[in-house]
Parts: sequence; structure tokens; C-alpha cells
Amino acid sequence: MSHRLFISHSWKYSEKYCRAVKFLDDTPNFEWSNSSVPEDDAFEDMSIDDLKKQLTRQISYAQCVVILAGMYTNHSFWIQYEIDEAIRMGKPIVALVPWGAERTPVKVILAADKVVGWNGKSVTSAINELIEQRKSA
Repeated sequence: MSHRLFISHSWKYSEKYCRAVKFLDDTPNFEWSNSSVPEDDAFEDMSIDDLKKQLTRQISYAQCVVILAGMYTNHSFWIQYEIDEAIRMGKPIVALVPWGAERTPVKVILAADKVVGWNGKSVTSAINELIEQRKSA
């Protein structure tokens, strides 16, 4: 079964987003679709309110939100907005901690339903478990 995921991102840090997409694409026996918009499909000349509406729409389609839990999230207004919207909509959140990270932002740890490292089995198990929990709730 294919899962609809939103991967939190700031286009300022798009290489991390692209790495996460490739990681999920390369994970065996895991089908997913991406409701987030990458930098190369970026919305041009939108007001902040219109960008917020677009992000809210993208998150609303997702069954689960994946937050890239690097320290750069402390400096991104948009990633905080995505976290807040996911919580507001009751979307489960998986925090994906980068390889070798010595610290993870507290705000991400507190928002996440599961915190996992870059291990295909850990990530897919967390996503599957959280989506199943929401279905049975």
C-alpha cells in the first residue's frame, strides 16, 4: 500500500530534502507518494499568506509528515509552520535524524510521534505504525 507523505523542507536547505526523497525512494518494499513541492517546482511570486495556504493544502493530503531533524530547522520559519500545521491537523510526525547528528532540535523532538535515524527499516516501520494507529483511532 502506498503512503502519502509530506516531507518538511525549506528550499534554502533543498539538498537535505532531495536526500530524504532519494532515501525513501530507495527503501525496499516501501511505496509512497510525495505531497510536498520540491524547489524545482517552487511557487513563484506568492505572498506569505498564499504560501501558507499552499503548504497547508500539501500537508492536508498527507497521511504522515516527515521532519528532517537537523539543527537548521531551528532557523527556518517555514519548517516551524509545517510542524505547527501538522500538529493542528492531527497528522503523525516522524522526525528523521541525519547521520552523525550530535544534537536534534528540542522543538522537533517534542513535536514528533517517533524519532528515527536514517535506517530504512526504522523509518518505514515508524511511518507504517503511525498511519495504522490513526486508521484504528
